Amino acid sequence: MQTIFLQAAPDGGILPQLLMFGAIILVFYFFMIRPQQKKAKDQKKFREELTKGMQVVTIGGLHGRLTAINDDTVEIEVDKGVRLVFEKSAISLEATAKVK
Repeated sequence: MQTIFLQAAPDGGILPQLLMFGAIILVFYFFMIRPQQKKAKDQKKFREELTKGMQVVTIGGLHGRLTAINDDTVEIEVDKGVRLVFEKSAISLEATAKVK
């Protein structure tokens, strides 16, 4: 009966489990959280650097040229005389980079 209890006891204690848990947290941070934060930072920087006359693409896929930039909105000319107003957050960094 005593051998059964000895076999059920943990070998290394709690330290290896804590180290493994810490390693999992580090993997999540470096492969999921950090890249997402960097992407958000790049997107914010891109939106702050928008200029008139710049060719952009919205997240919905609309292509056009910026004609006016306000605090939270932009005006995009999609055809001669056709101007649409969008939120700045609707301008896509990835899609705009592909067009250039």
